[in-house]
Amino acid sequence: MLATIVRRLLQTIVVMLAMSALVFAGIYMVGDPVSMLASPEATEAQRAAIRTSLGLDQPLWRQYMIFMSQAVRGDFGNSFLTGEPAMHLILERMPATVELACVAMLLSVLIGVPLGILAGLKPAAVGSRAIMTGSVLGFSLPNFWVGLMLIMVFAVMLGWVPAGGRGDTVSIGSLQLSVLTFDGWLSLALPAATIAIAKCAMIIRVTRAATREALPMDYIKFARAKGLSEKRVLGVHLLKNILIPVVTVAGLEFGQVMAFAVVTETVFSWPGMGKLLIDSIINLDRPVVVAYLLLIVFFLVMLNLVVDIIYTVLDPRVRLDSRR
Repeated sequence: MLATIVRRLLQTIVVMLAMSALVFAGIYMVGDPVSMLASPEATEAQRAAIRTSLGLDQPLWRQYMIFMSQAVRGDFGNSFLTGEPAMHLILERMPATVELACVAMLLSVLIGVPLGILAGLKPAAVGSRAIMTGSVLGFSLPNFWVGLMLIMVFAVMLGWVPAGGRGDTVSIGSLQLSVLTFDGWLSLALPAATIAIAKCAMIIRVTRAATREALPMDYIKFARAKGLSEKRVLGVHLLKNILIPVVTVAGLEFGQVMAFAVVTETVFSWPGMGKLLIDSIINLDRPVVVAYLLLIVFFLVMLNLVVDIIYTVLDPRVRLDSRR
């Protein structure tokens, strides 16, 4: 396994190099940041001075080489707007996105797995059909619409929770965490629920399919033949085996939430990485956009490796080499 992990890490370097070239070229060939930074009354000489100070007067290939020489030292450039290091701005926003993703996926698993098992045990029951109908709706409804409806009902009409923002936070070192305060949980409720509705639908369908596949297996029949209680059969023998696809899908969905929570963070003014990305794209803040995309690529590659390792732990019959 160690050799495979080292090989995957080396592959990650190749992927990061390829993605850095694609992302850099794609971002730096779109728009002109000087038009956003300079005032409308600025002269051409002033615009040229801004372009020179940002290094935008250099050919694209030279800009990329300068970027890579700095990136290997952990310097991804400074924000065009604030002048702060781009990676610092992103890491400053990361705890908010991680909180949102963790809470949303935790809700999805805690709700989706039991409902999926129930739907798989009695697929013809009215309750099971209602669960599957709900999962279809969860897939179909767009996140921004779900978020707006939740705001309308729970924030505007009932006034139970805030409509946006992160609420009170607690500092632990350099981290700002909202999950340690009651007001933070209130602010987290609606955006987490918005994401959880869609992800829960996925977990339900995967769990139901895994349950239907596991029920006819010999180990379930043998467990029942030994006289074990239905609770033990389902809670130990069934659950242990259906967790393999559930963990795989949940891990990949967690990566998607981390990378693509942009819409939800924008709707709820959640100060995470997604909102920072949108603001940076609007203002053509190229260093922040490039640093964000490279960080997300690295995170997704590492997450896939972790999911593969967890898969082999849950099912020792599967070798990590076979899942490359």
